[in-house]
Amino acid sequence: MILTPLQLGLGGFSGTLVGFTLGLVGGGGSILAVPLMLYVVGIKNPHIAIGTSALAVAANAATGLFNHHRAGTVRWQCGGMFAVAGVLGALFGSSAGKAFDGQKLLFLFALLMIAVGILMLRRRRNTGNDAAECKRQNAPKVLSIGLATGLFSGFFGIGGGFLIVPGLLISTGMPVLNAIGTSLIAVTAFGLTTAFNYALSGLVDWPLAIVFILGGFLGSFFGMRTARFLSGTAGRLNTVFAGLIFAVAVYMLYRSAAALGFNLSAL
Repeated sequence: MILTPLQLGLGGFSGTLVGFTLGLVGGGGSILAVPLMLYVVGIKNPHIAIGTSALAVAANAATGLFNHHRAGTVRWQCGGMFAVAGVLGALFGSSAGKAFDGQKLLFLFALLMIAVGILMLRRRRNTGNDAAECKRQNAPKVLSIGLATGLFSGFFGIGGGFLIVPGLLISTGMPVLNAIGTSLIAVTAFGLTTAFNYALSGLVDWPLAIVFILGGFLGSFFGMRTARFLSGTAGRLNTVFAGLIFAVAVYMLYRSAAALGFNLSAL
């Protein structure tokens, strides 16, 4: 598919939004990137949107990770454990996702977004423990949640940040800001794993990925700075972002249900 200059410009703008979101809350990369590529940029093939967004989000997450590392908000041991377990899950999940009907995948993706939005609301008041670490006692819990997150990440082509952050909070009890920074280790690893698998099948649009990544660099920088500035009001940010997730999910449900032949006017 040859993209027009307008589509490439919209891709760069979408990348800025996604990069800002990743830097701000550690998630929302592909959960927003896929709808943006489909409904703003105008990519017709859902699998290409998923594969391209996985590559772009991985690069944007790596930029956010660097910025959070400089700010001292990354717990590397916890993030590494999540990444190791999750990459295995992402390999199996992405292989299953490629074999699944594209519109059905989007429909299930929208349902997952609603579940993620609920998780965001449930954890909005969690302040966390500054001394929390990943040790032998909680390693099984961290690894099992990492594996499950990787499966979902690979299947739906998402970076998994919105699943990793609550997973880190549940398994370690660390503060939200640390969970955001730490989650980007696994988001980067999951995205690269999924993108590699999709690229092998020719399901990555490289020019779009490049402009998306360039836009994400700028957005990630400002997102991380905003996260540090507003870390004391994380509950409010999570509530607002959960509302955005619900709105996008409803729109995706409508579009994918119509494509699948459901008669929505009869509802």
